[in-house]
Amino acid sequence: MGSTLGPIVVADGANCRVRVRVQPGARRSEVMGVHGDELRVRIASPPVDGRANDALCAFLASVLGVKSREVEVVGGHVSRSKVLRVGASVERVCASLASWIGPDGRSGR
Repeated sequence: MGSTLGPIVVADGANCRVRVRVQPGARRSEVMGVHGDELRVRIASPPVDGRANDALCAFLASVLGVKSREVEVVGGHVSRSKVLRVGASVERVCASLASWIGPDGRSGR
């Protein structure tokens, strides 16, 4: 799994950074898989007044098994391509994402 997520999840001290490509305004929030160097995520919230960013952080916190405050957007606040800081190790994040992403890099759910 680590090789599939190589440039997507990188260590940042005791935390890690995750590169994400977001599709706001979707029917439901879900991890879609990997495309290029980014994790593809659909978010049900519209991209208005930062609501999609807040929903993205809350959704990924639930996927990764961490508290919402441990996930924050640190790059790409108004872009679909974002960098998130996650208060967990690379190993933990990769293990949590393994149940969402199949070996081909697509959603396993």
